[in-house]
Amino acid sequence: MFSFTATFGNMQSFGVFQDFYTRIYFPDESPSTVSWIGSIQLALQFILGVVSGKLFDKGHFRLLMISGSLLFLFSSFMLSLVKPHHLYQALLSQGFGMGIGSGLMFLPALGLSSHYFRRRRAVAMGIMISSGSFGGVIYSILLNKILPREDLGFPWAVRFVAFINLVLLAVANLIMKPRPLARGSEPVDMGQIFRDGPYWITVFGLFLGFLGVFIPYFYLQLFSFTQGVDSKFLTWVIPILNAGAMAGRLMPSFLADRYGPLNVIVPSAFISGAIMWALLGVRNIAGVTVFALIYGFVSGAFLSLTSPAVAAFSTSPTMNDIGLRIGISCFFIGFALLGGNPIAGRLLDAPSYTWWRPLTFASVVMLTGSVLILYARQAVVKRRNGNRLV
Repeated sequence: MFSFTATFGNMQSFGVFQDFYTRIYFPDESPSTVSWIGSIQLALQFILGVVSGKLFDKGHFRLLMISGSLLFLFSSFMLSLVKPHHLYQALLSQGFGMGIGSGLMFLPALGLSSHYFRRRRAVAMGIMISSGSFGGVIYSILLNKILPREDLGFPWAVRFVAFINLVLLAVANLIMKPRPLARGSEPVDMGQIFRDGPYWITVFGLFLGFLGVFIPYFYLQLFSFTQGVDSKFLTWVIPILNAGAMAGRLMPSFLADRYGPLNVIVPSAFISGAIMWALLGVRNIAGVTVFALIYGFVSGAFLSLTSPAVAAFSTSPTMNDIGLRIGISCFFIGFALLGGNPIAGRLLDAPSYTWWRPLTFASVVMLTGSVLILYARQAVVKRRNGNRLV
């Protein structure tokens, strides 16, 4: 939980940075260019999963956590030294540095919960990932309160967050204990994974879903500003979104353990895509609040159930293929995260801010992804002799 609060919490609050960078710190850059910072950070966290997942399966949990923590913290403090109009500095520290650091920690921390919780795996993962939303609430409030202050501003806003990260990751490294590898455990059957058609259909569906799911997390605060929403309320846009996501990552996880993760992730993805259209009619605080809560809830469910849905395809009695299966899916998801938000920024076409174009893009890819996962779910039901709890 502590590692997710630090790493995912930072990324869940990037909407504050997107708004601040676009309007104040890097005003000469387009929203699409600015979004590369957060997109690279997000993408590396997932792309590196194919490496960290494999190393985790081989028993290198401690090495991954310590090295990832050190790099993430170093980059967090380096971010505070970034100067206005020097976007490349933020790209190196926040995009690449923090992204690689969190990428080394993400899969090992998530995979550890799979090893300790077999019956309640979705709930365990949901609690883990919901801590990232909690971090997003705290960090976004902190950043929005400190960034406008002339006596503190950007450098100290980032340093306050970095010091919190230092405490959280220190605690995480002290209390997280991997289980010893089972002696004589069989090697992962790579051929079986590559021949698993429903698994790959699900991976492609998740790829499409992740092209669009983070677009509101990056752009909702900027959207609210351009729609003339009260500036005093802007501080609360991302926290409200993350509060909804925190509930969405917890409550549906209990349903997933009872009815199956694939049965719950499909409607979560579908509703996330469908509700994008509602944002086109939002012009006031009430509308932004309702959208943020509902979208945060359903998208939070989608995000938290990604790993349990992929883990459901495991065919190994010892579950020694979970890390690799999740790692492979995260590798492809990472490329979706790398491109989704910059594509949305380019479609936005600042300074005219044509919002219907990025929202249509986000909606279509998420709806298509949900249909593909539904199709894969039907194949799994047949493979399990009609058992629909998948």
